Parts: sequence; C-alpha cells; structure tokens
Amino acid sequence: MTDLKTIIKEANVAVITGGASGIGLAAARRFAEAGMFVTIADRNAGQLAEARAELEGIAGEANIMAVETDVAHRHELEALERAVQQRFARVHVLMNNAGIQPDTSIFSAEANWDHILAVNLMGVIHGTQVFGPNMLAHGEPGLIINTGSKQGITTPPGNPAYNVSKSGVKVFTEALQHELRNTEGGRLSAHLLIPGFVYTALTKGDRTEKPDAAWTPAQTVDFMMESLERGDFYILCPDNDVPRALDERRMAWAIGDVIENRPPLSRWHPDYAEKFRAFVEET
Repeated sequence: MTDLKTIIKEANVAVITGGASGIGLAAARRFAEAGMFVTIADRNAGQLAEARAELEGIAGEANIMAVETDVAHRHELEALERAVQQRFARVHVLMNNAGIQPDTSIFSAEANWDHILAVNLMGVIHGTQVFGPNMLAHGEPGLIINTGSKQGITTPPGNPAYNVSKSGVKVFTEALQHELRNTEGGRLSAHLLIPGFVYTALTKGDRTEKPDAAWTPAQTVDFMMESLERGDFYILCPDNDVPRALDERRMAWAIGDVIENRPPLSRWHPDYAEKFRAFVEET
C-alpha cells in the first residue's frame, strides 16, 4: 500500500504535464499546499504563466517551476526532465496528465489520429520512459500517475482515436505497475486515474457554467488522493450523475461482449438495448 506521507510532503518534487489547467492544475495546487516543489508543464504559454503565478502565491517562487512543453515530442520531455533535475534534483511524483480530445472518425485525416496518439498515448509512454529510470534509481518512494478515461475502457461510439489512445494508456499503465512491483528494491508504483465527467477546458465545449452532473477538477483530485491513500491502482472516479455501481455494470457489459460473443459495442446495438437496461438494473 502506498504511504502518501512518505511521498506527498515538504521538499519532495512533483511534475505534472498538462498542469496549467483542469485536473493537472488542481493536482499542482494540492502538491504545492503540501510543501512540495512543483513543476508544471504545458504547451499553452499564457495559461502556463497564469498557473505559475497562482502556484507561486501558494508555495513561493522558489518552489514552483513552469516549463513550456509539448508532450507529443519526446525531446521536449527530455528537456523538461533535465530542467527539473537541475532545479530540484529528485522527482517523487510524475503525473502524465496532458491530453487532447478533438473529434475524429475512423476515416479522419491521418494527421488528426497521429496528433491524438502522440499526445494522449505516446506522451504518457515517453514521460514514463524519460522520468522513470531516475525515479527508480534514487531509491525513495514515488508515484507515476497516468490519466486515462472511462472511454478507454467502455470505448463508446464516436471519437475512436481518443478511445484508442486512452485504451493504450490503460494497458501501458497496467504493464508498468506489473514491472514496477517486480523490480527488486523498487519503491515506485504506478496508478491509473480514470476521471468521470469533469468540467474542464477539455469537456466544457460551449458551456459557460459547470453542469450539475459534472465534478470540479478539485473534487477529482480529492478522490484521487483518497484512492492513493488506500493504495488503489484503478482510480475510478464517479461524478454527480454516474455512481460507481453504474460504471461497474457498464464495464462488465463491455467485457461481456467478448465473453458472450456479442456484436462489438452491443450496448449501443438496437438488438441488445433492452438486455443492457435489464443488466444495469440487476443488483
């Protein structure tokens, strides 16, 4: 079980990609409030500057670093890691959180697919590969938190590139944790953050106010911290509309497509609509 008190503490170091807004910024606030040295990375220079100023107001200028970074490019992550090593040395928390969600279809332009996969999936893989070795080598307890999505598990119709990228994050993070727990002397663990409906720039669209159904980024981070304290690997977040029990039934139905040899995505197949509703209502 992860002892957060040995990790989320004064003078330890956290790095968050996609840290200038949303869940990433909410996590950065929490780490800064705990007295950690915090580095946020984002490709939006304006938001990055605003977030840095806010975090400096919490923890002081000496404890905060902001680095403009596009996680789609491994060399920029390598530059980020060098900057963190030079400023703060050892990293204890890596949160691979940067993500994008433009609409796609199966036959969307190759460039659209490439960009989503480069940010959402390869950004997580490269972030882990760049920071992970030194996090293991210094021998102190640490966390790698990768932000996935429920869409990477139930893979609903629409935006297949996003679903593929987040499915990949799930599979990668599972393999990562397996390897870490079998690393002799290793004190590093991996965790998969699976947000519910969260009101962020990524999800708000044309909305100007948070929908009642959505959680705030702060609520999501609160749940994440509680889950980490329990040692959870799968941090499956509810929201104000979908309780955990419903998520569990949806996920169980999705794997049932394989086990029962149903049509793919049968939850949205007209021949299975009534069966799915009955399945969800089972206790």
